[in-house]
Amino acid sequence: MLKFRVWILGALVLGGGTIALADSGFLPNLFPFQNPTGKLQTFSTTGKVDLTGPFFQDLGENGRTCASCHQPGEAWTVSAAGVAQRFEATQGMDPIFRTNDGSNCDHSIDVSTVEGRRQAYSLLTSRGLIRIALPIPDKAEFEVVSVSNPYGCNETSTLSMYRRPLPSANLRFLSTLMWDGRESSAQTGTTPIAFPTNPQDLLANLRHQSMDATLGHAQAKKSPSPEQQQQIVAFEMALSTAQDLDTVAGSLEANTASGGPTAVVNQPFYIGINDPLGLNPFNTPFNPVAFTLYNDTWVNAASGAARAQRASIVRGQTLFNSRPINITGVGGLNDATGLPLIKGTCTTCHDSPNVGNHSVSAPLNIGVSDVNSPLDVKYLPVITLRQKKGGNAVISTTDPGRALITGKWADIGKLKGPVLRALAARAPYFHNGSAPALKDVIDFYNVRFSMGLTDAEKADLVAFLNAL
Repeated sequence: MLKFRVWILGALVLGGGTIALADSGFLPNLFPFQNPTGKLQTFSTTGKVDLTGPFFQDLGENGRTCASCHQPGEAWTVSAAGVAQRFEATQGMDPIFRTNDGSNCDHSIDVSTVEGRRQAYSLLTSRGLIRIALPIPDKAEFEVVSVSNPYGCNETSTLSMYRRPLPSANLRFLSTLMWDGRESSAQTGTTPIAFPTNPQDLLANLRHQSMDATLGHAQAKKSPSPEQQQQIVAFEMALSTAQDLDTVAGSLEANTASGGPTAVVNQPFYIGINDPLGLNPFNTPFNPVAFTLYNDTWVNAASGAARAQRASIVRGQTLFNSRPINITGVGGLNDATGLPLIKGTCTTCHDSPNVGNHSVSAPLNIGVSDVNSPLDVKYLPVITLRQKKGGNAVISTTDPGRALITGKWADIGKLKGPVLRALAARAPYFHNGSAPALKDVIDFYNVRFSMGLTDAEKADLVAFLNAL
């Protein structure tokens, strides 16, 4: 735990805490961690955040723990800025910097010098990306024509994907585990998450994921014991995290507002809740007003700059719930429904109330992996795939997404949408870190779906997302 404690201490100092708190082996509930727009808090249903369990223990061979990539002050994932600070503080020797998956490639690199490590881990420090090596599935409906990887991993039988670690908090809202759903898939021996079997399916998948992470990321020679797996999952499932304070707007749970992690703890959820495509198990109609955290009473309780910022947050919430979007060309949605045009809102896809992920497993291709994405993806490999049947169609992408699990041509580029809480603490955004800031996220959607947002509307949406 000692190596991790160094980073807990750094976060505690930023949050106004003391060394004694970290030395005590736990963080108190709702301990504040500063980030660029305010403060983040975490609430554990166990009463405190225990820093001594197997989540924080070195169970492998390379010094890593689960916490190496899941930091409490960074919304239980990592921010690129946080990783960069760790590099400078340790000259690239912190356990997160390991060549098995932390480096841009795992061969033809030199990590014997600081400058060599700086180059080798540049995607981790600049984009917060871990390299995930995934084989082409047996009987895949496609073949790899070529791989152009700027870092040298040009293999075509196993592809190097570059992805952000997902948060290990707010897990009870998950309808699939991992960006590509590989920990919730029959193809990997895990269980698709569904209403009749939840939460047992999620818990089983999390135990499996803890084993895979220990054997892979931590390079363990043996799996964690069933007891250790259970302890890791119980620790994760107890965590709820969210932004609790906006530097300008003030408290996000004052008056009638319901921001902050305590509200997350009490947020109702079940698989299929508020699904827009008729998959709600109780047949309850979809309500596009999925976010109801902030209101005019909260705005009117403040004055001056705080009131103006609160008003911006409320306007952003209204835009997120109601701004019309002409949804076209989204794999997994337009093709699945047979509707070339779906008139929706942000909450058509981010439908889980006050959480923002999809309440059923619904991997979608919105174009984030496209080589011609509105965002800069030049730092990513270009992978060209050819369909084996049906006309020998060819697609170039920076990440085949779910297709590397199912082998299906139609799944190329499909990935899940993550839980949206605590966004302010975990830049950059999207699975590949291609949006350095939330403004870049909004710009992507504005261009991709021709939304016609004004600068003021963009600013309001950013203010709202930062308040989650």
